[in-house]
Amino acid sequence: MKILIVEDEPKTGDYLKQGLTEAGFVTDLARDGWEGLGLAQIDHYDLLILDVMLPGLNGWQVLEGVRRAGIEMPVLFLTARDQVEDRVKGLELGADDYLVKPFAFSELLARVRSLVRRGHVSLESTVLKAADLELDLLRRRAMRAGNKIELTAKEFALLELFLRRQGEVLPRSLIASQVWDMNFDSDTNVIDVAVRRLRVKIDEGFDHKLIHTVRGMGYVLESPQEDTSA
Repeated sequence: MKILIVEDEPKTGDYLKQGLTEAGFVTDLARDGWEGLGLAQIDHYDLLILDVMLPGLNGWQVLEGVRRAGIEMPVLFLTARDQVEDRVKGLELGADDYLVKPFAFSELLARVRSLVRRGHVSLESTVLKAADLELDLLRRRAMRAGNKIELTAKEFALLELFLRRQGEVLPRSLIASQVWDMNFDSDTNVIDVAVRRLRVKIDEGFDHKLIHTVRGMGYVLESPQEDTSA
């Protein structure tokens, strides 16, 4: 699941991004209102975490722009402003929740998961499947043939990417940007090592392999019935 954070205070923004990434979310961080609104309009996010006091556009203006564009993702206001009228204004503009700084990260994470859960209309949309493999995005659980698979946060994010785009060959550069939030460096083998470790956990001991290498192009996750080999 992907979260957009719009926060101009460097320490808070970096703290949120690191904490939510370690919790298994894919995160983007915008430092001002204009950048945040632009990202919200060009990419798909499962949640928007939005500060009120921002350079450029303030949080209320960002939210107004998001809703005018017909984007219905949940919005969590995260701000030092604790006046009742501020909270009422945010909720009237279409925010879903309001958390005042300073905050405990455990509470933030609980609210994030609750909002993400509400943002999906059915359980089916939060469980990704391929053959006998299931990834439960809310319970943070992977299963194959009824057996639980222990994954690190990065492995979980990598498998989620594969499942969301199953049947599509994913180049290393795309994997690097989506899971590691970095530009791909051809001299590093971090992607290959991570995929190899994930493949061991997902495919080892099973006749039907799901994760495949496409030489010179990248990796693909395919269910057995999707194989097109002669």
